[in-house]
Amino acid sequence: MTKPFLIYLYSFCVFLVVSMFLNTLTPKFYVALTGTSSLISGLILIFEWWYFRKYGTSFIEQVSVSHLRPLLGGVDSSSPSNSNASNGEADSSRQSVSECKVWRNPLNLFRGAEYNRYTWVTGREPLTYYDMNLSAQDHQTFFTCDSDHLRPADAIMQKAWRERNPQARISAAHEALELEDCATAYILLAEEEATTIMEAERLFKQALKAGEGCYRRSQQLQHHGTQYEAQHRRDTNVLVYIKRRLAMCSRKLGRTREAVKMMRDLMKEFPLLSMFNIHENLLESLLELQNYADVQAVLAKYDDISLPKSATICYTAALLKARAVSDKFSPEAASRRGLSTAEMNAVEAIHRAVEFNPHVPKYLLEMKSLILPPEHILKRGDSEAIAYAFFHLQHWKRVEGALNLLHCTWEGTFRMIPYPLEKGHLFYPYPICTETADRELLPTVFHEVSVYPKKELPFFILFTAGLCSFTAMLALLTHQFPELMGVFAKAFLSTLFAPLNFIMEKVESILPSSLWHQLTRI
Repeated sequence: MTKPFLIYLYSFCVFLVVSMFLNTLTPKFYVALTGTSSLISGLILIFEWWYFRKYGTSFIEQVSVSHLRPLLGGVDSSSPSNSNASNGEADSSRQSVSECKVWRNPLNLFRGAEYNRYTWVTGREPLTYYDMNLSAQDHQTFFTCDSDHLRPADAIMQKAWRERNPQARISAAHEALELEDCATAYILLAEEEATTIMEAERLFKQALKAGEGCYRRSQQLQHHGTQYEAQHRRDTNVLVYIKRRLAMCSRKLGRTREAVKMMRDLMKEFPLLSMFNIHENLLESLLELQNYADVQAVLAKYDDISLPKSATICYTAALLKARAVSDKFSPEAASRRGLSTAEMNAVEAIHRAVEFNPHVPKYLLEMKSLILPPEHILKRGDSEAIAYAFFHLQHWKRVEGALNLLHCTWEGTFRMIPYPLEKGHLFYPYPICTETADRELLPTVFHEVSVYPKKELPFFILFTAGLCSFTAMLALLTHQFPELMGVFAKAFLSTLFAPLNFIMEKVESILPSSLWHQLTRI
């Protein structure tokens, strides 16, 4: 006889022995078997869940990736090491940033020339009432003071900023201009009445002329009392606002170099007014000029531990590092040879940016449609992501391969962040209130608010949970109905082995009866 035939005969004999053994089993055996299986799968489930809660990954999956996959010839393509995690957590402990503080959007559009134009075309309101109400509070804070009653035009404008009706505000601004050249009246008309950027720029230039005169007068009197100090502070805010909006007009009209110069001069003249975040306007303009060296210089100054971060800072830093490697990056090549130092730095920068604001990549990768950015944003929220992507998507597209690198790496961030999600990694923990605030800031009628991506349970936890539940149910049924479950078990095994029985019958019909008799005796 040949060797394959002997192996076949041996397997057949084993099958006969197993069949005879299963036919002699009692219901008590099935009770013990299912109970033991349920206990073992339950213990595995408990261990898997504990390990996932502590380390954020499945133990079985981790062993498979770390030990079994290399033995089978695979390459570990997991996320880069988080050796700076401890430093990041130490840095995050120094940050005392309010979780859901709403900030003025540094790149907010013009109501008359841009937001209203959207309303005329689509019939939709791009701004929510909550957002516009915050803007009204900002205007009252920056453009009014207790001494407004001393100047009739300012007294009218103090009431105008409180008006809810846009036409009433515009009428009040015209009324104030009939009395004297009022800088804040020109600001209101440039923001809300002007229908083009050129018209808004013309009004801001008139506002600048009036604002500089008021600023010089109040500067001379600022030390004469608290009333004059408040007036000088207000005039300073007005002047900074006008110059910034003029720079933004230049940027929108294509005079980017002029806009950069105006922003630099403004930052030198008023270095302490960091609350306006003028450096974010400067970064966007420098990216438009593709002046990456100056962008890096600005980031070196503002991407600091002691300063609050923003999506503009984090994602611009990631873009610069991705720019160095993105044109030659290939995920297949990287999986074969591993990541180089430059690629590792780029991936870590992307992970840092995504952890700060996880909503941005879907807009940059155009997986989610953009809308007009609101006038206020929530740091790390969907509103900030929209505001960033609205102005910076073109800069990512301009860098060859940058979006491809982002697409290949950004989801790995959520495998690095500890579980549960309330824990931080490189930043303070992600605020749980962002979704509620974003629903107030964004028009949810035609926009679906993006929420923080939840870390899904690994497959092996779900599998062990299902296995544990199934075996526990079998153990309970077998304990309650042993005879019936024994019948079901035998029927199941008979169905399972039916193909083999069919093959055995065919073999029995082919083999000589004497040979078959000897085999059965063995």
